[in-house]
Amino acid sequence: MSHTPEIHPHRVPVVLAILDGVGIGSGERDDAVHAADTPTLDRWRQTVPFIALRAAGTAVGLPSDDDMGNSEVGHNAMGAGRIFSQGATLVNEALASGSAFESDTWKQLVSCPTVHFLGLISDGNVHSHVDHLYVLIRQAVKDGVRRIRIHGLTDGRDVAARSALHWFEPLEDYLAELREKGIDARMASGGGRMQITMDRYEADWEMVRRGWDAHVHGKGQPFASASEAIHHFYREDATRDDQWLPAFVIVDELGEPVGRIEDGHGVLMFNFRGDRAIEISRAFEEPDLHRFERGVIPEVFYAGMMEYDGDLHVPKHYLVAPPNITRTVGDALAEAGRSTFACSETQKFGHVTFFFNGNRSGKISDELETYVEVPSDNVPFNQRPAMKAAEITEAALEAIASGRYDHIRLNYANGDMVGHTGDLEATKTAMEVVDAQMAILEKAVEKAGGVMIVTADHGNADEMFMRKKGKVLTDDHGVPLPRTSHSLNLVPCYLVNAPEWWAFRDDIEDPGIGSIGGTILQLLGVPLPADYLPGLITTH
Repeated sequence: MSHTPEIHPHRVPVVLAILDGVGIGSGERDDAVHAADTPTLDRWRQTVPFIALRAAGTAVGLPSDDDMGNSEVGHNAMGAGRIFSQGATLVNEALASGSAFESDTWKQLVSCPTVHFLGLISDGNVHSHVDHLYVLIRQAVKDGVRRIRIHGLTDGRDVAARSALHWFEPLEDYLAELREKGIDARMASGGGRMQITMDRYEADWEMVRRGWDAHVHGKGQPFASASEAIHHFYREDATRDDQWLPAFVIVDELGEPVGRIEDGHGVLMFNFRGDRAIEISRAFEEPDLHRFERGVIPEVFYAGMMEYDGDLHVPKHYLVAPPNITRTVGDALAEAGRSTFACSETQKFGHVTFFFNGNRSGKISDELETYVEVPSDNVPFNQRPAMKAAEITEAALEAIASGRYDHIRLNYANGDMVGHTGDLEATKTAMEVVDAQMAILEKAVEKAGGVMIVTADHGNADEMFMRKKGKVLTDDHGVPLPRTSHSLNLVPCYLVNAPEWWAFRDDIEDPGIGSIGGTILQLLGVPLPADYLPGLITTH
């Protein structure tokens, strides 16, 4: 049975307004949510039930609490009413079952004459796991690949500081065994994870350039083997640990790199965690990327172990599919005969439909559900920070006034999509637009006698400057470097137009946005499935 209190009387409609990318920031000047003029949100913070919810890391099914939430996993969690694994566990299952190798991505990858595997080599299981690499190599050989190159990044961060040889030496022995069997399998390049390739939050594109030069062009300190390189760097500096090892390249007897990435090759980034895999993925996929000089860009088939950024769809091809989510909130509402209206603009329309419904295309019930997509403008979002917020509200007002719907679900994309541009002033404007729309919605919900939950799927607009160890990073002129990625911050949740005896529960440890689904059912009097996270509302 559910451990969620029953709520009476029920109020309809139950409106869920998702303010995409609106977290609870530090209150410093780059916190666009705080810096914007938002009288509605400010008033709610003082006058209506409020709770802060987790929207990143394990609270949305990601491998660790250092993983930023994103719109896909956030809407999955809210719509599922519970948490599904989204990272290492999914990869383990997909590789063990062989389902990963049945995908078109894998088939296209192994059709290439040379397959390159790029990623962090350790058993840290935060960004990757070396066991995954062995499975990938074995399957590639089984599927007929005869030329394999490994570009291995040393860890020293999620594992012991100078432990790289523990994984690199056995790997090189295994590759040597493959060569004895006629498979041209070799290490090609490498270096420390904090020195090359694995930058995050656009803090240091030079890291990516150093990795690109080594992996793609074969530029780096030459060695006969990765083990030799690691031993050399240990001897050269006894205080240097694995994460800071310089870029190295494996060369043949003539001094030529053995593993340049060239036209027609396949490349798989086997890290499953996204934050430190996004930039190198962009370097392979974006023809107009100008963050560093890439030289001749090879035409390759590039894929990731997973999709690293669901909002920007980086990379375009990935090996492991999203989780199989069943018995969603939408299913429960349809089974109970409750009607639903879902609306957003194009940028987030799939989030309040496809992702909220457990990665399911189409409607759950043609009879009970109405979906409205407002076409997004095809312009840079910081040039039009209002986006389609007013049009979404207009559609919602019609739905509320109609009296036809028990549940109304909306996504306002402004905080996230404008936040991704890194334009602080435009993001503040975006927040002011959204705040004004909330005031309009509030009046409509009050008039209809409904109740509204206002929350977010993850942070973004709340942290607009890049930082390192808490310090704002600046350019040569002292100008803060813009941050265009999501944040790890908690997100707000308001309960608007609730009776004065309703409140958010204080007996749930570390509540997260996964409880939003159960809360919707709770407010509508629909029984929660036994495995759902508890609803957030209580009475006093």
